[in-house]
Amino acid sequence: MQLRTILPATSRTVRIAAGGTALAAVLGGTAAFTVLDKDVTLDADGSRTELSVFGGTVADVLESEGVEVGPHDIVAPAVDTAVADGTDIVVRYGRQLTLTVDGEQQVRWTTARTVDEALADLGVRADGAQLSASRSQPLGRSGLVLDVVTPKSAVVVADGQERAVTTTAADVAALLAETGVTVREGDEVSVDTAARVTPEMRVQVVRVDRSQSTEQVAIPHGSRTEETDALYEGERKVVTEGVDGSKTVTFDDVFRDGVRVAHDAVGETVDAQPVERVVQVGTKQKPQPAPAPAAASSSASSSGGGSVGGGVDSLNWSALAACESGGNPSIVSATGKYHGLYQFSVATWRSVGGSGLPSQASAAEQTYRAKLLYQRSGAGQWPTCGKRL
Repeated sequence: MQLRTILPATSRTVRIAAGGTALAAVLGGTAAFTVLDKDVTLDADGSRTELSVFGGTVADVLESEGVEVGPHDIVAPAVDTAVADGTDIVVRYGRQLTLTVDGEQQVRWTTARTVDEALADLGVRADGAQLSASRSQPLGRSGLVLDVVTPKSAVVVADGQERAVTTTAADVAALLAETGVTVREGDEVSVDTAARVTPEMRVQVVRVDRSQSTEQVAIPHGSRTEETDALYEGERKVVTEGVDGSKTVTFDDVFRDGVRVAHDAVGETVDAQPVERVVQVGTKQKPQPAPAPAAASSSASSSGGGSVGGGVDSLNWSALAACESGGNPSIVSATGKYHGLYQFSVATWRSVGGSGLPSQASAAEQTYRAKLLYQRSGAGQWPTCGKRL
């Protein structure tokens, strides 16, 4: 059967004679009436009706039955075809289908009566696709809005895993839900979750975590010097040892997939204040050295020092020096308090006429000053080594 689209309705009115008597009067008899009467079948979109008609063409029959057709409808045989006894007239109404396939919308017309038939009629490949309506749903005369999402390959990367899927999810949010990936507030998604899924799409979810941490940080101590006339020029004394302080610093940390990418200090609390190092520097002028006695410059004892007489010169000064300093005239004790062969303190050294530091004087002068000290105070000035004299 040939199907053709009917042209827009003409102004011609096709009427079928309502009564046999009138027709007989026009044609001149009952015999003519019988000849013009035809039995036809009208199938209007699946609704079949058996008719006895007198019209001459398909258009006459349709008009007599009040069947209106438009430019998107199909009529077979064509509307200008003459009808004969036993003619089957088929009418298929056009339906407007607003079709969206993977986000691309188009308006199509079809005479199919179900969604599945319409997809086949329009050549839409929908195997495995997700439809917004059932495939068996009838298409009414008012048409239908239909969304079709075809299967696509996609990759979702999250939580250290890469998931390759074939999906009919309409958008990225649905794709993530389908693969069991929950996006938390603050997480980063490489594609807008409202974007439609496209073939070979790759979606990466980066977990973003924020937290705070604390660290103990040293506060370096400073130092200063202060002048004092309690010390001679060139002398230095540590009054206060420096001590570093400490503080607790709070940081805002940002992690992307477990890797810290930000570590910003946002606050601090001082736990211990630093102690400043204080060093005194002497300003007192050194006294001029006293001239050595004539006896000291004219003679020397067996130990190499000046002579003071009274049997002092005959004592074993070498043994005393060996015990006190190992015989080193420039040695200074670990505390910095005692100097030279006989480990003079600066105060004692000056009490016997010495100037400067004992460890800076010659060995002969040190021995001479030691003899003077012994003559004045005895061997008790050297509590441990004095017995060596």
